[in-house]
Amino acid sequence: MNLFEMSLDKNPANYVTLSPLTFIKRAADVYPNKLACVHGEQKITWAQTYRRCVRLADALSKRGIGRGDTVSAMLPNIPAMFELHFAVPMLGAVLHSINTRLDAKSVAFQLDHSESKAVFIDSEFADTMAMALKEAQVSPFVVDVEDATYLSNKPIGEETYESFITQGQDTFQWALPEDEWESITLNYTSGTTGNPKGVVYHHRGAYLNAISNVITWDMGNHPVYLWTLPMFHCNGWCFPWSIAASAGTNICLRSVLPKTIFNLIKTEGVDHFCGAPTVLTMLINTPDKHKQGVGQGVKVMTAGAAPPAAVIQSMQQMGFSVTHVYGLTETYGPCTVCAWHDEWNELPVDEQGQLRARQGVRSAMLEDLMVADPKTLEPMPKDGVSLGEVFMRGNNVMKGYLKNPNATEEAFDGGWFHSGDLAVWHPDGYIDIKDRSKDIIISGGENISTLEVESVLYRHAAVMEAAVVAKNDEVWGEKPCAFVTLKEGAQATEKEIIAFCRENLAHYKVPKLVVFGGLPKTSTGKIQKFILRETANEI
Repeated sequence: MNLFEMSLDKNPANYVTLSPLTFIKRAADVYPNKLACVHGEQKITWAQTYRRCVRLADALSKRGIGRGDTVSAMLPNIPAMFELHFAVPMLGAVLHSINTRLDAKSVAFQLDHSESKAVFIDSEFADTMAMALKEAQVSPFVVDVEDATYLSNKPIGEETYESFITQGQDTFQWALPEDEWESITLNYTSGTTGNPKGVVYHHRGAYLNAISNVITWDMGNHPVYLWTLPMFHCNGWCFPWSIAASAGTNICLRSVLPKTIFNLIKTEGVDHFCGAPTVLTMLINTPDKHKQGVGQGVKVMTAGAAPPAAVIQSMQQMGFSVTHVYGLTETYGPCTVCAWHDEWNELPVDEQGQLRARQGVRSAMLEDLMVADPKTLEPMPKDGVSLGEVFMRGNNVMKGYLKNPNATEEAFDGGWFHSGDLAVWHPDGYIDIKDRSKDIIISGGENISTLEVESVLYRHAAVMEAAVVAKNDEVWGEKPCAFVTLKEGAQATEKEIIAFCRENLAHYKVPKLVVFGGLPKTSTGKIQKFILRETANEI
């Protein structure tokens, strides 16, 4: 036997399950009077938040909720949603956060597929949830969450959130899971065809990704975090647990409104927030009068669809410090970061923007990352040109897809998680995503990155948003079709946009057609390219 293994076993003194539940207990013990949540006039300390979570867990246990049961929530970014991220796992139960923009049929599918035992519903979404519950096969007990900042609809639940909490005791003895592999949350992917897949997270991954956020963003103690990112999206990229770990303050926000964001940054001293590129574009194009008084150095984390360099550059010029990250629902949200090097500060501003737009390197808690051939898994050369698929492995990769062993096996084939994103590897080891595998345009045998074309479109002075998709072409097979939203008051013609692209792109990459108007998006700000592809081929 190995000398160092003799009589050196795990015991309660030297081994504790990794779970983000330990974060909220410490925050309450060490900083009981620090603000945990601010929501309008409502201000809740860490001690109060912890007691509310314990009582909520006890109330759920008295209704029969226990280990492995699913508790669903259809809530915006309000304190109740934050509290459920701790109360539900305290029972060993699994929190299922529902996308608030889904239709009733989609919600009913998720309730049935997850075998939901309880559901918490904000009154704003009562009508949709009433229809979903009527269509679903399961019959969870329903709790209405009445938010003072929103005019309530007619309640549909058995009781209200606040009255439900009073049924629990703050002396309830919750426990950490025996195994950190136990499930903590369930998040459904936004499937474009067929039913979405249920992505299952475990306590260990949630713990590690929460800490990874703190390290990646250099959050320190007591950050003031504005909830522009939906908590239903990858559990808010694990930030409910990150804010507890750093004993910060959650500034809640029901709706992403640019004027409100700027106001809260000023009045609440916000120093961190996350946002998809669409959110950043909204902020950039907000009238200057609303931006006055916003201090320098507010940290912004952006991900989702790859942000064009021009968007990042504009945010930097407004005084925000932008960190670009990348990940998927299957990786607990962000798992790579465009880690910045001080020497890059000496480069021209436009070159800095190009560097910041890369997806970067693995974050602190991701074990490995590579760009490789999707069939052989052979790593691609780090030449900035060779296109391959992005692969990850590590503790912050999902357990798998709920009730879908075939999809799980396919996703983990070869011992790596297959992202489906296509990228190049630069000589410095930074990855640079060029497209989703399903979005790449093949024209006359040449691959065209839609992100490259979009990046050029965003540099046009009149363009606010842009998306490029493949349009069937009798001669070339496919040609790029651009969908463009112009800035308020700006004007541009299709001819002008195409001419601009010809000046900045190889001619075979130039859009054949430009369509002006709004862009369809998911609730997390991702442009729905499958809809645009259908539209392009109908024109």
